[in-house]
Amino acid sequence: MKKWLALLVIIFSSYQWFVLPQYSVAESFTDTSTTALKSNSTVQYSVAQNNNALIQQAFEHQQENVQVQGLGTVVKLLPDDNKGARHQRLIVKISSSITVLIAHNIDLAPRIDAISVGDEIQFYGVYEWNNKGGVVHWTHDDPNGHHLNGWLMHQGKTYQ
Repeated sequence: MKKWLALLVIIFSSYQWFVLPQYSVAESFTDTSTTALKSNSTVQYSVAQNNNALIQQAFEHQQENVQVQGLGTVVKLLPDDNKGARHQRLIVKISSSITVLIAHNIDLAPRIDAISVGDEIQFYGVYEWNNKGGVVHWTHDDPNGHHLNGWLMHQGKTYQ
């Protein structure tokens, strides 16, 4: 079973690498800063299924600019980052060994006011590696069309 799962992760990752366009990010974070690229691609949300295994692999290989969809449990609510574009920040546990920081731009998308530690959250955005588990950002619509539109889903409501 583990061999089949590993094979599926490799196939999916290869598909993402060779078939899907690669994106970089324009927002600046403590551990990463890159330049945005424009893409005319339209990729459906279903391409990047809830795949925490892909995030685990991206963490292990220290990858950046990986379009991911995942699911996790909020373990910590951090104060908003108000430097530059404002971001709501959540630490989300996606496996027994990995947590990611969700940085949700609240200048471009609604904030999740009713979220609490212990809540489940789904997300779709861009993963950036750091030694603490990584950051997922671009969880909102991109008004400039440089990125796939991301989102957060909490208690059946989508925030983008």
